[in-house]
Amino acid sequence: MGSVRKASAWLGLVDDNDDERYYDDDYAEGQDSGDAWVTDPRVKVASDAAQETGRRIGTVTPDSFRDARGIGELFRDGVPVIMNLTAMEPADAKRVVDFAAGLTFGLRGTIERVATRVFLLTPANTEIVSGEADRQSGGFFNQS
Repeated sequence: MGSVRKASAWLGLVDDNDDERYYDDDYAEGQDSGDAWVTDPRVKVASDAAQETGRRIGTVTPDSFRDARGIGELFRDGVPVIMNLTAMEPADAKRVVDFAAGLTFGLRGTIERVATRVFLLTPANTEIVSGEADRQSGGFFNQS
């Protein structure tokens, strides 16, 4: 590539067709990736790894009671769900909370209010760890 072409490509005036120079495919062939970080932007690492290890949390912001089915399907699959009901009408929000309470009771999970009109639904095999013990022992700022 000539110097004028390189300068034009650097300025973005022409397409740089020499993209292959940035990838070194021979390097990755001989190594065992294991738990190493993958830097190729075409690979979806976080979502695949989270799904395989069961470390997923669903967040749902329903608009109406019809969206409760999505909450139920996620929770039934064993995924903890954060319900944000701030965008709903109060009557519909109450119906969704009643549905979620029945859902958690039926599947032996728990429901906990996180904030105003925001709830956390956790399956039976999930433990919630809160920071309450740190506050009772004086916390980080009480260093005297």
